[in-house]
Amino acid sequence: MDVHMFMPNFQAMRDELTRAGFIELTSPESVNETLPNAKGVTLLAVNSVCGCAGGIARPGVVMALRQGVKPDHLYTVFAGQDKEATAAARALFPEYPPSSPSFAVLKDGKVVTMIHRYQIEGSSPQAVAARVADAVKQAQG
Repeated sequence: MDVHMFMPNFQAMRDELTRAGFIELTSPESVNETLPNAKGVTLLAVNSVCGCAGGIARPGVVMALRQGVKPDHLYTVFAGQDKEATAAARALFPEYPPSSPSFAVLKDGKVVTMIHRYQIEGSSPQAVAARVADAVKQAQG
């Protein structure tokens, strides 16, 4: 029996966001060079392999972008896959507990809104799209 037959397709989980315009940050160096120095509004997706990431979070954020949400920057880290990059991103907003999937909205490198897993789980992709849209619009002022 092929053990890999039951392995999740991590690349497809990554591609869902990169096709929508997100840039992957896969190392602590890339996180620390990029996020604190990003001018304007940044949307950071903390990706995950869980069902609520695949069924709610990723479709929801893609929907928000298709509906006209336009932050200045789109970045993603993958919890459980790029562990060091995810830890580096979370270190930038220590006031928020680790949560995946989740979304952080940053303005000039500082987190202004965090959308946690508990705000995603049990929601619809449409509700997540609305939360993301509201958070980005608030940050844009």
